[in-house]
Amino acid sequence: QVQLLESGGGLVQAGGSLRLSCAASGRTFSTARDFSAYVIGWFRQAPGKEREFITAVSGRGGVTYYVDAVKGRFTISRDNAKNMVFLQMNSLTPDDTGIYYCAARGTVGLTGQWSEYDYWGQGTQVTVSS
Repeated sequence: QVQLLESGGGLVQAGGSLRLSCAASGRTFSTARDFSAYVIGWFRQAPGKEREFITAVSGRGGVTYYVDAVKGRFTISRDNAKNMVFLQMNSLTPDDTGIYYCAARGTVGLTGQWSEYDYWGQGTQVTVSS
């Protein structure tokens, strides 16, 4: 069984920061080596909108990609020894409001296509007030 569990969401004022965490567990991620074989992406879904890709990190953390909307404000990182991925979000705006999901992809290569990811968490709510 595979589980991705997001945490760290909440209510923050515009200009504030949040740090989201994604914890991976289960047989597929039983060792750090196993976990490092997976690309991890973060997606978000705003009310009434489709789920959108925002960032991803390669298995060993050496390669990252950000969409323009979050570039320079968000930072993705991972700690494979702890089976964790983090999303540091700074300078938040109301447009960043939504449910944030982490997802794991067992194929090499970063992608923003949600259908290319094998496992998903349940999401954590981020609300940015103006």
